[in-house]
Amino acid sequence: MKQTIQEALHWASLFLKEHGREEKVAEIILMDLLAVSRLEFLMRLPEELSVSDGTRFKDLIQTHATTGVPVQHLTGKETFYERSFNVTKDTLVPRQETEELVYYLLEKLAKRPELTDVVDVGTGTGILAITLALENDALNLTAVDISEAALAVAAMNAKKLQADVAFCHSDFLQALKEENHQVDVIVSNPPYIPYSDLEKLQDTVKNFDPHLALFSEEDGLYSYRQIITQAKDVLRPHGLLAFEIGYNQARAVTALIKEAFPHAVIETKQDMFGKDRMVFADVCV
Repeated sequence: MKQTIQEALHWASLFLKEHGREEKVAEIILMDLLAVSRLEFLMRLPEELSVSDGTRFKDLIQTHATTGVPVQHLTGKETFYERSFNVTKDTLVPRQETEELVYYLLEKLAKRPELTDVVDVGTGTGILAITLALENDALNLTAVDISEAALAVAAMNAKKLQADVAFCHSDFLQALKEENHQVDVIVSNPPYIPYSDLEKLQDTVKNFDPHLALFSEEDGLYSYRQIITQAKDVLRPHGLLAFEIGYNQARAVTALIKEAFPHAVIETKQDMFGKDRMVFADVCV
């Protein structure tokens, strides 16, 4: 039996609510299935949904509701800084808070135009490197990741979005260090969740996001320690460090930076929810 788009949306919203899922997922999946903008979607609500689209929509909604598979894995994409990025099981789903890291870093770089060579450590889908390259064409971007599968996704996103980014397989900054490649800026949203927090995470995260991109040893500080230590050989004098952090890690990350760069000027910024989320450090080597 055929339904209108409005009726299908109503059923899906109720089904998701009953399973403790966000109702807006229904709209996201249906818009993707129909390949329409939000405005087109709203205008077409009274139209009938084809039987094939209706069946596919029901299957996707039931899969998300019962298993927790992220909607981004169902659609294969996520929006970041108003651009569509491909997402796979090999990459962390981009978070809205990370857009703030890009925003504040671009703001700082606008005031320091001499800082042009940037490396994105643990690039994942490539959102940081690609967005920085597209927002400021004076920057030279290198993106590194230990996951070759993630690098393949990032390279695909760069090609799709026509961003000039160089990609490199590396364990943090090790490859750059070995090549004596120095940069002006190191930016990273590294794995920072302690393994002890695994069971506290939503099933959409802990069961589907790659653990390599989520979790870190040493109470979530291992990645920062590695990047900061290697930065002593990679970051040029008077360079800049920019990190996304866990809400309770500002003091610890600041201490790690101060240990490596005693004269660094360090700033912590809060995210849209008022939580410590970013650390920026102007270093003096």
